[in-house]
Amino acid sequence: MTTEPLRIGNFSGFYGDRFDALREMLTGGDLDVLTGDYLAELTMLILARDRLKDPSAGYARTFLRQLEDTLGLAHDKGVRIVTNAGGLNPAGLADAVRELAVRLGIPLRVAHVEGDDLTARHPGSLAAHAYLGGFGIAECLRAGADVVVTGRVTDAALVTGPAAAHFGWKPTDHDRLAGAVVAGHVLECGAQATGGNYAFFAEHDPRDLRRPGFPLAEIHPDGSCVVTKHPGTGGFVDVGTVTAQLLYETGGARYAGPDVTARLDTVTLTQDGPDRVRIEGVLGEAPPPTLKVGRNRLGGFRNEVVFVLTGLDIEAKAALVREQMGDALATSPPAEVRWDLARTDRPDADTEETASALLRLVVRDPDQQKVGRVLSGAAIELALGGYPGFHVVAPPGKGSPYGVFEDVYVPHGDVDHVAALHDGRRITVDPPQDTAVLDAVPSPALPEPLPPGPTTRAPLGRVAGARSGDKGGNANVGVWARTDDAWRWLAHELTVERFRELVPEARELPVTRHALPNLRALNFVVEGILGEGVAAQARFDPQAKALGEWLRSRHADIPEVLL
Repeated sequence: MTTEPLRIGNFSGFYGDRFDALREMLTGGDLDVLTGDYLAELTMLILARDRLKDPSAGYARTFLRQLEDTLGLAHDKGVRIVTNAGGLNPAGLADAVRELAVRLGIPLRVAHVEGDDLTARHPGSLAAHAYLGGFGIAECLRAGADVVVTGRVTDAALVTGPAAAHFGWKPTDHDRLAGAVVAGHVLECGAQATGGNYAFFAEHDPRDLRRPGFPLAEIHPDGSCVVTKHPGTGGFVDVGTVTAQLLYETGGARYAGPDVTARLDTVTLTQDGPDRVRIEGVLGEAPPPTLKVGRNRLGGFRNEVVFVLTGLDIEAKAALVREQMGDALATSPPAEVRWDLARTDRPDADTEETASALLRLVVRDPDQQKVGRVLSGAAIELALGGYPGFHVVAPPGKGSPYGVFEDVYVPHGDVDHVAALHDGRRITVDPPQDTAVLDAVPSPALPEPLPPGPTTRAPLGRVAGARSGDKGGNANVGVWARTDDAWRWLAHELTVERFRELVPEARELPVTRHALPNLRALNFVVEGILGEGVAAQARFDPQAKALGEWLRSRHADIPEVLL
């Protein structure tokens, strides 16, 4: 077991991230391991559709193109690469990487991890994949692999695997593994940890944010780490950027995974110098007895029309369209019809665009005919017989299929987790022997509220940051304060009831609040606000990426001492 820190960097946060980030990370400074995260719920559906057309597909082809001019550099520098770009076909991508290495004349040891694909056990699914942990990756690295390709592992497993291999951690080293999970969660979304998508971006020089660098973590044998970035790269790393990413797509104090359950309520963050944030104190618990399986299936067919309403009588024009389209669709009504009017118009506007509102009609049905030309014909036939100024953003098509994402859970033992080594050996990764059913953490003590005083009506974002995201049909909104006094106010002001007032879309939905005092943060989970997941596109912002920014824009009576 070594005591030397492990320097792990990230070069991809999603399928489509900055193409040259791999080269930037290899040339920007010293690293031991580089991780690339390509998978999300929607990505798995995209790859599943690719595989339907071509059984040899199903992986992120971008990764291969990134390796074309960097594989030799990584080999010369001794940097090992771990990526989930294998998607639905990790063995296929591993073979393609080997072929590339042979063509480039680079001696390379490539291994892959498999066993996550449970599609055959879930009839009707386009893809059903278990979220594996990091010990298959660790086996590949311990055997000497230079590149490890996986399918659906947890995002944090890309870090826990290398850390376990480097330090010789065992599955029972819960605190150390939990620290690595937290480090992995900070790194997984790339530039979101270095100033990207950051609530308080306006306080920084825009030149620093034009091209944020990618993050890296210096992980220590006890599981603690320092998050930083290569010198001279754009963006910034501070307690705020790390807090924001820790809250992204999480729920309560227990952050469960296949290797360990990390206690987010034990995380301590301190600024450790310019662009350096130390993470320590993370406690871990045994993982839950089941593995999450992400199941993607075809939900039906979808179509939409966006009508442009300009000038006067916007509400009356919208009402007329709805009446006319209702008559046209009455003969064979789709299963779901949704109307949304976005009042983007302004009075006495100096451009036609700013004088216009958008009326969006979305229809869904298992039968493509009901959302196809019946809809498009009805909409276009109104061109000369509808409201004054009739036009649409784009002509509707014949309707397109949409996917539905669901979570199901299976015992660890139902999954054949296998490390396929570079020398042809196959090692079965045993499930954890120590597991624990997830229980709710008791509500923590809150700080004393601020004493009464004068208030000013102002946006919540004047004193609080936020970051939001999606998990299936649910959304989370993490809200944090940057000072102790702001936390004293926020912890008592932003109750579930107040959240529902500020976010009316959540008024009729289950909302759970989780307090994380160490982070001066509240995390809200809103169930069902995204319908059947991002691929179903149930709302204007289908991944809830901007839900937190909407909340920050809402006005509240804020103590003047905080402003």
